[in-house]
Amino acid sequence: MLKALLFDLDGTLADTDPLHLLAWREALKPYGLEVDREFYGKRISGRLNPEIVQDLLGLEGEEARRLIETKEARFRELAQELKPTPGLLDLLERAKRKGLTWGVVTNAPKENARHVLKALGLKPPLLVLAEEVGRGKPDPLPYRVALERLGLAPEEALAFEDSPSGVRSAVGAGIRTYGLLTGHGAEALLQAGAAGVLRDFREALGLL
Repeated sequence: MLKALLFDLDGTLADTDPLHLLAWREALKPYGLEVDREFYGKRISGRLNPEIVQDLLGLEGEEARRLIETKEARFRELAQELKPTPGLLDLLERAKRKGLTWGVVTNAPKENARHVLKALGLKPPLLVLAEEVGRGKPDPLPYRVALERLGLAPEEALAFEDSPSGVRSAVGAGIRTYGLLTGHGAEALLQAGAAGVLRDFREALGLL
């Protein structure tokens, strides 16, 4: 029996990827890297910031921290007037009527997560931050922590993700997961283990 909906944040609750793309493009340009949509999808989307800068630039420590802070501050400047993914509010209302709880499971830094949720006017009963649990997606740990905090078995939850990394994380925790086509193609999401793909949450209403 379904008892909870679990959502990724960026690219899922709102289409923030274009803003992250722009912020990364500006942050990495001084290092000689050109970030286009394909590069963003393959090398950045769904990953933790320290992994991104280590992989792309070989940076660690203080320089990595400064670059990440600069990028995220720029993202928050850009992300002032966010709108929820179409159908999200209707889905949450239907879930509430059915007695379901919900939560957010994200690789986003705490300050970004709070900024985006506030901009969207959302207050999830549960917020799991990868940086606080010790491992990020695609590791299943963030979703396992979410299940543990809710006291639920994997089959009692449904997850929504927009990246192959996120899908692998949720599926790895045993949760039936649907992929949103906001940033990646259907094939990549299905190969990662998604049970199906959705253009937006209007197509998810029938799942409840």
